[in-house]
Amino acid sequence: MRDKSEFVTYVEARSPRLLRTAYLLCRDWTQAEDLLQTALVRVWRAWGRISESPDAYVTKVLVNTHLSWRRRFWHRELPTDAPPDTAVPDDRMGMTDERAMLWAALGRLPPRQRAVLVLRYFEDLPESAVAEILNCSIGTVKSQSSKALAKLRIDPQITPPAVASHLRGELG
Repeated sequence: MRDKSEFVTYVEARSPRLLRTAYLLCRDWTQAEDLLQTALVRVWRAWGRISESPDAYVTKVLVNTHLSWRRRFWHRELPTDAPPDTAVPDDRMGMTDERAMLWAALGRLPPRQRAVLVLRYFEDLPESAVAEILNCSIGTVKSQSSKALAKLRIDPQITPPAVASHLRGELG
């Protein structure tokens, strides 16, 4: 049993890391803040039942909330060729052109594959922890990671066309 007074201390200490994770999942700072807020409300309700370290539980709630949002709300959005506003560069992550291309490629991955990559390589969690958070087997984590990395390897936006063609087996 955790004391509810520990929640404030935990949130103050872990919010920057959790916000970065939320941003990597949804790729938008405003949505990341909303995602983190929603996840923390859910964690607050269960705080008294969490034993040991709450990090795994909170990360699981964060990822599951993101995945449920993707299923529930965002399927109604219609992409357009030209955004209505001019984009402003996001200097919080200190992106270079190469990193920006990689972030865009991560955004084109399915949400579950992106979640596996974020948890496995950004959060540096072992496969067993990722499997527990996503409520799947270690084999699923491995296969999703492999598929996601394969898609990134042949993504024409981050890979020169000649290399991408070779990786797809189109060249002789």
